[in-house]
Amino acid sequence: MSTFNVPKREEVSANNQAIFDNLEKAVGFVPNLFATYAHSENALGNYLNLSNAKTSLKTKEKEVVNLAVSEVNNCIYCLSAHTAIAKMNGFTDAQILELRAGQASFDNKLDALARLARNITENRGATDATVVENFFQAGWTKENLIDTIVLVGDKTISNYINNTTEIPVDFPVAQPLEAATV
Repeated sequence: MSTFNVPKREEVSANNQAIFDNLEKAVGFVPNLFATYAHSENALGNYLNLSNAKTSLKTKEKEVVNLAVSEVNNCIYCLSAHTAIAKMNGFTDAQILELRAGQASFDNKLDALARLARNITENRGATDATVVENFFQAGWTKENLIDTIVLVGDKTISNYINNTTEIPVDFPVAQPLEAATV
């Protein structure tokens, strides 16, 4: 059981309260994971700056990475959140399951991206050269590679925070991949 509470607005700094207010306006609520970052004076703002930074990856492509990384890192919070976000971005339930498994039979370019994200995460950055070559052969660039690695790091931060704090999931809970594919 977690010893971490999800802080309420009145329990965080004035700076984090302003971020909470902006999240309320943008998302409609403050996700528990973001609220948990607010235990730190700076972590929430720093993380949102990283997460919202310019990238060569489109929103849908970012979800490919988010799902593959969160599956490898066994983060139920991020899997649940990014399953909901992936659906909002047009992925089907079956496609989301494939992406979580680190592949995409429905799109060659997304397949190379999913395989890369999974391989980077599984191998802690010691990425298999064949996976990288397949990524480039699918039409991705060196810029895309670097941006993907940054996104793997971004998502890993959230995965680790959730897996350490075990805060409650406030999205529809994603089923374990094995149960969903049986």
